Amino acid sequence: MWTQEIQCRGNESQIHLCSTSLPHKYNCSDDNDAVLVCADHVNVRLVGGHSRCAGRVEVLHRGQWGTVCDNFWDMADAAVVCRELDCGKPLDALGAAHFGPGSGPIWMGIVFCTGSESTLKNCGSAGWGLHNCNHSRDAGVNCSGD
Repeated sequence: MWTQEIQCRGNESQIHLCSTSLPHKYNCSDDNDAVLVCADHVNVRLVGGHSRCAGRVEVLHRGQWGTVCDNFWDMADAAVVCRELDCGKPLDALGAAHFGPGSGPIWMGIVFCTGSESTLKNCGSAGWGLHNCNHSRDAGVNCSGD
């Protein structure tokens, strides 16, 4: 038995960084074992839309969410995002902060997807954080949702 109680805030990158009760205070048996089930790690999300399958495209890089610039943003790019989120086919590849401007870093600019990539991070781009953009040019998608 490692410890009785683990108290995480939710922003820890590893479980051993969570606070715990002192080991000598536990009164648990193996009947009280906890089970942890992890979900797939999400690297892209849609924000500000009318459903989970529409919104401003945000990507997770180095533990921080950031936006995607709309330079060359097209239906092939939108198709990758929709597929990655299990949101069906792309209906629109939107720019000009259609779903509102984001905040924080702009992680991707000049994104080039063929449309067959499994994740947006697998698409070509100018490089992480390399762009000539501001948040008034954040990219968005509207997916069919099926």
